[in-house]
Amino acid sequence: MSSRTGEPPVDSNVSAARATGSVPLLELRDLRLDLPVNGELKRVLHDVSLEVFPGEAFGLVGESGSGKSLTARSIARLLPRGAVSSGEIRFDGESVMDLSGSALRRHRIGAVSMIFQDPRAHTNPVRSIGDFLTEVLVKELGVPASEARRRAVQTLGEVGIADGERRLRQYPHELSGGMLQRVMIACALLAEPRLILADEPTTALDVITQSEVIAILDELRRERGLALLFITHDLELAAAVCDRSAVMYAGSIVELQTSQQLNNEPLHPYSAALMAARPSVDVTSRRLAAISGRPLSAFETPFGCAFAGRCPHRQPRCVETAQELRAVAGGLVRCCRAEELRGLLTVGEEAEVQTRA
Repeated sequence: MSSRTGEPPVDSNVSAARATGSVPLLELRDLRLDLPVNGELKRVLHDVSLEVFPGEAFGLVGESGSGKSLTARSIARLLPRGAVSSGEIRFDGESVMDLSGSALRRHRIGAVSMIFQDPRAHTNPVRSIGDFLTEVLVKELGVPASEARRRAVQTLGEVGIADGERRLRQYPHELSGGMLQRVMIACALLAEPRLILADEPTTALDVITQSEVIAILDELRRERGLALLFITHDLELAAAVCDRSAVMYAGSIVELQTSQQLNNEPLHPYSAALMAARPSVDVTSRRLAAISGRPLSAFETPFGCAFAGRCPHRQPRCVETAQELRAVAGGLVRCCRAEELRGLLTVGEEAEVQTRA
C-alpha cells in the first residue's frame, strides 16, 4: 500500500483509458434524490454527476450528511421505502434505474458489491460466517454448497484470515471488528463484482487495523482489476488510495480532481477548509482549525452557493447566482470565484484564521 502521506497510486492504465475516451464503467448524470420525512419529500441529493472508469479507485469525501452514502446506495438501488430518484445512473451502458426483478438482483450481486461501515449491523448474529458468505453463491448463483465453501475459504485466506474452515463455523460475535470487516470484504469479492462500493469500511477500527484492511482491499482491487468507489472522511486516506476524488457538501459535488491535485491545491473553499481541519503528525499546532457554522442538509440549501454561509471568501455574487460544476485548472469546481482564489486557499496552519467566519 502507498504511504498515506505520499502521492496517490494513480494507475497508468486508468489514466490512459480516460485520455483515450474509454467508456466509463459507472456514470451518474444529474442524480437527484428525495426521501420522505414526516410525510413530506425532502431533497437529499442535488444534481450529482460523476464517472468511474474500469479499474479506477474513485473517492467520495465530505462531512457526515453530505450525501456520500446515499449516492452509493442509489447506485446499488438500496434506498429506503418511498425514496424518489431522478436523473441517470448507468452501469456498463445499462440504465440502473430501469432494472427490476431478476435483472436488479444480478446488478446487486454480479455487477456491484457494497462494503458497509458497520459489519456487525449487516451480519446476522444467529447465523454462522459460512452461511453469510455462501448464501448468495448457493441460492442466487446456483453454485454447489461444497464449491461455495471452498471459494469462501480461499477468499478468507486472500483477505488475511487463516484457518478458514474453522472461521466458517464461527458466529459474528466470536470475531473482532477488524476480522469481521475482512469477512465483509470477502463477501463483497465472492460474487466477482466489477465495482465495489466501500462505505467508510474502516470507521469503527483502530488505526493499525484500518491500515491493514485498506491495504488488503486495495491490493485485491488491483489484482482483480476492479473499480472502487471509496467513501471516507479521511482526505489523506483518499489521497493515498484513490486516483480521483470528489468532495461533497449538502448533497452536491463541489469539487472533483485527481486525488493528488486535490490534496495539494484544492479549488473550492470547502475542500481547503476540510484539508486545514485535519490533524498532522508533522506540524505542531495550538488547536485544530474549525469550519464555522454547521453543515447543511441538501433540503436546507439556499439559492447560490450552499457553503456561502460558512465561507470566509463569500461575496454577494456567491449567493445571488446559481453555482454550476464547471471545469477549472483540469478539475471541476462549483464556485464562481475559483479562478480568483486559485493558489490562495491555504492548506496549513494559516488556514485556521481563513476558515473562521
